[in-house]
Amino acid sequence: MSNINPRTARSRAALLDAAWKLIGERGLNVGMAEIARAVGMTRQSVHLHFKTRAGLLVALVRRTDEREQIHARFARALECVDAAERLDAFLGVWFEFVTVIHPVAIQLIAARHGDPEAAEAWGDRMNELRDGFRRLTRSLRRDGALASQWTAPQAADYLWATASVGNWELLAIDCDWGAARTAKVLRRTLAIAVLA
Repeated sequence: MSNINPRTARSRAALLDAAWKLIGERGLNVGMAEIARAVGMTRQSVHLHFKTRAGLLVALVRRTDEREQIHARFARALECVDAAERLDAFLGVWFEFVTVIHPVAIQLIAARHGDPEAAEAWGDRMNELRDGFRRLTRSLRRDGALASQWTAPQAADYLWATASVGNWELLAIDCDWGAARTAKVLRRTLAIAVLA
């Protein structure tokens, strides 16, 4: 985005902020025209920034990644020398991030089976997260810290699935555990499950 002029970057940011707010409040049935109106633009102007709705959704979740510095935070977690601390730090970063992305993530999850654009946006982010878990479990295997019943790819899949937004939501919201207790319990039980 460094090639984009400041005015274009501001317009794009305003559109993404409006989209985040509207989707978080009302779901994915929010149209491009409605997002445009929220920032005083025309629908045609939105299409200059985002050719498709899928492009908007992918940009929306990637912008959140950038704002929350998720890549740098995961990288710092992976630098922990102690394997148990590394796993705990990685999961801690993820569960903090879930509380931020939850309002829009649940909309993407709910719509992904019938909405190819939502599926594309969600798949883009989940593939990247799964790759992060794979890096983590390879490092645990390298250090001899992965329990013997796991291969690194299987452990990554297990962590990725068990730490999912959907499971977090069931515990934190549906069971009324709250974010802090949910993160604490999942961090502890996942460590017991995968560490030697």
